[in-house]
Amino acid sequence: MESVTSETHEVHFGELAKAALNQFLGQHSYSKIFILVDENTATHCLPFFKELFPGTIEKPICIKAGESHKTIATCITVWEELSLEGGDRKSILINLGGGVVTDLGGFVASTFKRGIDFINIPTTLLSMVDASVGGKTGVDLGVLKNQVGVINQPKMVLLFPEFLETLEERQLISGFAEMLKHGLISDRVYWEQLSTTTDFYDINAIQKSVAIKNTIVEKDPTEQNVRKKLNFGHTLGHAIESYFLDSDDKPTLLHGEAIAIGMILEGYLSHAITGLSMMELDDIKKVFLKHFKKVSFTNSDIVGILGLLKHDKKNSHGAINFVLLQAIGNTVLDVKVSDELYPKAFAYYKE
Repeated sequence: MESVTSETHEVHFGELAKAALNQFLGQHSYSKIFILVDENTATHCLPFFKELFPGTIEKPICIKAGESHKTIATCITVWEELSLEGGDRKSILINLGGGVVTDLGGFVASTFKRGIDFINIPTTLLSMVDASVGGKTGVDLGVLKNQVGVINQPKMVLLFPEFLETLEERQLISGFAEMLKHGLISDRVYWEQLSTTTDFYDINAIQKSVAIKNTIVEKDPTEQNVRKKLNFGHTLGHAIESYFLDSDDKPTLLHGEAIAIGMILEGYLSHAITGLSMMELDDIKKVFLKHFKKVSFTNSDIVGILGLLKHDKKNSHGAINFVLLQAIGNTVLDVKVSDELYPKAFAYYKE
């Protein structure tokens, strides 16, 4: 299995990942090697890591699991622990976990002592194909997703397929949504392959998704242009995720579950504005609803969700910018959407 390389860092898989980390740590004389975990990865993933790399790390730093703990308050506890344990500018932080751990850990490392090195070891399918690659780090502000952060690349990303065996199916399917997105935005053949599979452990598909994202990020690291296409489904999807996170009477949606809805809704907007065919739109809806149960939205829910759009990070000068599809595999950037289309998009989803 080949590694995926870019100008800034490398992504290694399996045995290559083990060899790469041993070689990297042998070449760099870090004063202290810290590892950040959450309650879940401390139990299910840290023992495996310790078997691979015995004696390499300081005491693990453990945070609470879940999106609700991806906050500045959690960062403060990690910064304080790094300081208490003697961390300095020659220390390194290894982030072992899902997207919350890699996003937050990357931000903590990028700001501690004005920046220390970090390595991401994603343990969920979602973090393997999305959060761990691309250098986006940060935390939420209340229920608003990723409002505070920086773009800073890890020294390397290490993917161990064994970690996928610790996940429940719902978590796997959540990550699969981002893989489907990679096909929709850049590779029709890949989309068609994923549309018919139920193998969420396919390491070749995971490697393909990592390569797609890595290629896009390498062309546009700071999201000035082509990297924006990775946001397809996320403008409405993030608003839905935030709204449900803040609602006492709503179930919490996993990231991929919310983004799947966002991709159907933004697929409808693509049909209405940028020429996506009805046949392709119906195919997108059919594939996502095969994996994700339909969620009900009241008119009040829709108003609340649309109210959150003004906080989207991609907005500029007060305008909401969408990434839409011209066809499966082809995107259009920075599209403005008229307000009357939103209810129609939700109506299409609910049909």
